[in-house]
Amino acid sequence: MNIAFVSSDALSATQDQSGLSAQRAQILAVARELGREHKVTIYTRRGSDCGKARVRVAHGVTMEHLSAGPARDLPEDGVLPYLPDLGGELMRRWGQDRPDVIHAHSWTGGLAAIAGASGLHVPVTQTFTRQGESAGDDRRIRLQRALGRRASAVIAGCGDEESELIRLGVPRRNIAVVPCGVDVERFRRQGPVAPRGTRPRLLHAGPLSDARGVRTAIRALSAIPEAELLVAGGPAAADLEHDPDAYRARLLAKELGVDDRVTFLGQVPHASMPKLIRSSDVVISLPREAAGGVVALEAMACGVPVIASAVGAHLDSVVDGVTGLLVAPDRPAQTARLARELLADPTRRTALGFAAADRVRSRYSWERISQELVRVYEDALAAQR
Repeated sequence: MNIAFVSSDALSATQDQSGLSAQRAQILAVARELGREHKVTIYTRRGSDCGKARVRVAHGVTMEHLSAGPARDLPEDGVLPYLPDLGGELMRRWGQDRPDVIHAHSWTGGLAAIAGASGLHVPVTQTFTRQGESAGDDRRIRLQRALGRRASAVIAGCGDEESELIRLGVPRRNIAVVPCGVDVERFRRQGPVAPRGTRPRLLHAGPLSDARGVRTAIRALSAIPEAELLVAGGPAAADLEHDPDAYRARLLAKELGVDDRVTFLGQVPHASMPKLIRSSDVVISLPREAAGGVVALEAMACGVPVIASAVGAHLDSVVDGVTGLLVAPDRPAQTARLARELLADPTRRTALGFAAADRVRSRYSWERISQELVRVYEDALAAQR
């Protein structure tokens, strides 16, 4: 199958995953898995760190950098003026190399894909990016609704997102739920472990904004005596002192008297995350929204118990009391209570870890995710005939 991915973001085939948004990292990872058996071309805007116009990413996968607007990252509103250029570039390329199916990522990518596929009679499947606090953008909502009705299939990352799409007006029959995946060979129970001391270790991974739960984790730590909290995320370690989110988090830790038990690591290379996770007793992932829930999945894959916010993808991946524990967002006292219970019960931690690792390997491996996507593509092709 000849599969075309379309992203209006500026992607690079060489960038370390820790420097990518979750969506961009997932695009590259699933393309590599699909490329084992199919031809995949990722069409993306040219970015500042792009070299050749066409780059081989992996077996079966190439990336084409298209000239559409300035060669740098742009917000969605900044991309809009250049979508006609992007659509025109796609039309020219697809006129020479017609794909069997198109998978557009984000609503701006969808607009470019629809323009580029004009007259080709090729099914277009669509993945949206959940917008969180910007969800009130009426123009975006109207365009997403139109794209959702026009697409051969809309791919939701979890049941919560499926419900959101239905409320948006996307026909239920057009929605397929395919979650985010995990590299289960890299993230696994056995493997190197980062150095640690004797304190019980909690780990929070991800951006340092309030919406991602780092301040909740710090508040919870104040009620977990003797434990340490490692915070992996935000800018590089050398730039933390200039980062407003890091400043607020550090100030809170000092105000609560736990600054000697919180270590801010800054951005950690993705390749180093498995050993950091395996060094932890509990991973805390408390975002107010969890479109993909990748941090929780990676912790589960490593067999480390996770306390996750009861939102979004976590509601699908974390079976409360079986593969992890769920807690409402912004509940530091409840989070602290659950963490204390887990730290006091190593047998329960082990049981949760084994069940979590088994669930991720069976449900969230890249092999399983790519197979589900191929079924979506095949159904879209069948409906097109």
